[in-house]
Amino acid sequence: MAYVISDECISCGTCADACPMGIISQGDDHYQIDASQCVDCGTCAEACPVGAISQQ
Repeated sequence: MAYVISDECISCGTCADACPMGIISQGDDHYQIDASQCVDCGTCAEACPVGAISQQ
């Protein structure tokens, strides 16, 4: 299951910096994860200061 970023995202970029795959980028409203490349490691979810990332 890939991880997803919810609307609670504050666009701080912490998840993008933490992602070992480098697949998180700024979207129109908040950061987004490329689900087709996500390896389900959970590093982004652990790094998110507001808990906006969860498994789909």
